Amino acid sequence: MTEWGVVAVLTGLLGLLATVAKPMLSLNSTITRLNVTVEKLAQEVSLVISKNSQAHSRLWEKNEMHDSMLRDHECRIGALEALEKGTEDD
Repeated sequence: MTEWGVVAVLTGLLGLLATVAKPMLSLNSTITRLNVTVEKLAQEVSLVISKNSQAHSRLWEKNEMHDSMLRDHECRIGALEALEKGTEDD
């Protein structure tokens, strides 16, 4: 093989290396950005789950308060109906 043949082979190998290296570096940086994005997304989802749990707790507390108010009203209405029924019998 002549000197120019060796130069041509080396140039071809360097070209192939450059052709493969650029997409690999681009892919590496894209994967790094994706990892950062996924980690941030995981943190935000965790925060949303925590806030959702707190909101549900507040809603259930309000629901229990409404249930007790409703039971109180039902007792009062029942007592009034019984009183009314008792006066109708007289």
